[in-house]
Amino acid sequence: MLSIETKSKLTPEEAIKRATKFFGPEGYGLEIREQAACCLEFEGGGGGVAVSATPNGKGSTVSFESREWDYQVKEFISKIK
Repeated sequence: MLSIETKSKLTPEEAIKRATKFFGPEGYGLEIREQAACCLEFEGGGGGVAVSATPNGKGSTVSFESREWDYQVKEFISKIK
């Protein structure tokens, strides 16, 4: 299990929107299990990813918990920094 967070120039809303495209049906095909304005939970492929985003100055702090999707989480982080 991976637990990591990063700072992003994106707003929390934009970070969640991009996570939906990256991990969800349009991206890696994970099923959206729960969704709110600040957070998402995906499930599939024998694991899952939880994403939450909170305001931080002009951008956001984006937190992740991953089971079996660690590489993809790190890939996504590199795209939102």
